[in-house]
Amino acid sequence: MIIYFIVGVIAFAVGSGLFFGIGYTVRKKKAEKQIGSAEQEVKRLHEEGAKQAETLKKEALLSAKEEILKQRNEAEKEMKERRADISRMERRITQKEENLDKKSDALERKNEQLDKKIKENEALTEQINQLRDQEMKILEKISGISVEEAKEELLSRVESSIKHELAQKMSDLEAQFKEEADAKAKNIISLAIQRCAADHVAETTVSVVSLPSEDMKGRIIGREGRNIQMLEKLTGIELIIDDTPEAITLSGFDPVRRETARIALEKLIADGRIHPSRIEETVEKAAKEVELSIKQAGERATFDVGIHGINGELVRMLGRLKYRTSYGQNVLKHSIEVALISGMIADELGVDSTVAKRAGLLHDIGKAQTHEMEGSHVELGVNLAKKYKESREVIHAIEAHHGDVEAQTITAVIVQAADAISAARPGARREDLENYIKRLEKIEEIAKSFTGVDKAFAVQAGREIRVMVKPEEVNDAGMKVIAREMAAKIQEEVKYPGQIKINVIRESRAIDYAK
Repeated sequence: MIIYFIVGVIAFAVGSGLFFGIGYTVRKKKAEKQIGSAEQEVKRLHEEGAKQAETLKKEALLSAKEEILKQRNEAEKEMKERRADISRMERRITQKEENLDKKSDALERKNEQLDKKIKENEALTEQINQLRDQEMKILEKISGISVEEAKEELLSRVESSIKHELAQKMSDLEAQFKEEADAKAKNIISLAIQRCAADHVAETTVSVVSLPSEDMKGRIIGREGRNIQMLEKLTGIELIIDDTPEAITLSGFDPVRRETARIALEKLIADGRIHPSRIEETVEKAAKEVELSIKQAGERATFDVGIHGINGELVRMLGRLKYRTSYGQNVLKHSIEVALISGMIADELGVDSTVAKRAGLLHDIGKAQTHEMEGSHVELGVNLAKKYKESREVIHAIEAHHGDVEAQTITAVIVQAADAISAARPGARREDLENYIKRLEKIEEIAKSFTGVDKAFAVQAGREIRVMVKPEEVNDAGMKVIAREMAAKIQEEVKYPGQIKINVIRESRAIDYAK
């Protein structure tokens, strides 16, 4: 069985080899036949491609020759047209050259004629000058004065006449314009003042704290004065404990510190526990309360005026003005009043009242820093407004509200007027007696310094200066000049609230007796 199996396997292997060998031979012949057919097809395609390429080459050469011929014809046509244009331009240039030659000849002839006339005119001028010199000599001999003296006399008379006429005309125009302007200004200002009613309370540099009993004074002073020393050290305010019954006076020029000390002292009195550590804690709380009050006061001011979008730091600065006074007038109330009056005047004049109110509210913002930084409140206010990106119109109004620079916008003029109205109305401001007397003396001294002034009196609490002039030295026209120059000098050298009226008086009297 094994032999049969081996023989079968060998027979199968031999059969398989024969099958694959015969199949390979058949496939090889078939492939050689297909290759031969493909070579014949490739040869045929090659011959046809060569024929088509030759045909396309001939067609391309013909097309190129036709295009070259066409372009050559167009170029020749264009050259002919350009030659014709050049010929025309040459003819025109030739004609212009001929015309220029003709004009040049004509100009030369005219120049010759002009030279001849100039020489004739020079000769005539020489003759006229000689005749004029002779006439002047004859006139000088007849009149008895020289030409220069005659000129000076004539100019003096003309100048005197013109000055008199100019002064008279200026006086008439000024009276007319003043009458019209006063009527309009009074109407606008009266309306603004009537619509704005603000209370004014005189501010002082002291505060008074009431005590529940006299025994509290000793507790506030403390053992060996420790309590009162701690209070004064932390607040920077002087506590005056005298014979005034059941009261302590707080004295200091910084109103914020004085308010802090007042609140702290009232809290200590109400609490009853008064010792250094408690004082320190209470003063710190009072300072925070005052700071919160400052912020709320600034926000309330912007709300009352109706202005929004002001930087938060500027609002805080506005709140600090609540504790700042000027001539006894609360600066925050003054700023609010100026803002309201500015808005009303702007409405009457038909300009932007929002900008006017904003400028009026911020015009004294620099006074919030005058205790801390050097410089006038105007300079500090301008720097603050620039720092917090206020508009140019608002910055200029702040800069010009005291006349440090000339007002260039109507908003600046409105703020100047509103500031003067708020500051000058009765009861709004006060000043100490010494400064008041010095200001009156300075105004009278300036008035008496002018030539022709006999006497000068400051009246109406310094709001008017009455000047008596010498009638033999100052005429009616000169009075106007003196008043104008005096007003300018007072404005330059004296600081004062509101405005000062210059009243120049000239009186001539003739006295005789009947016997």
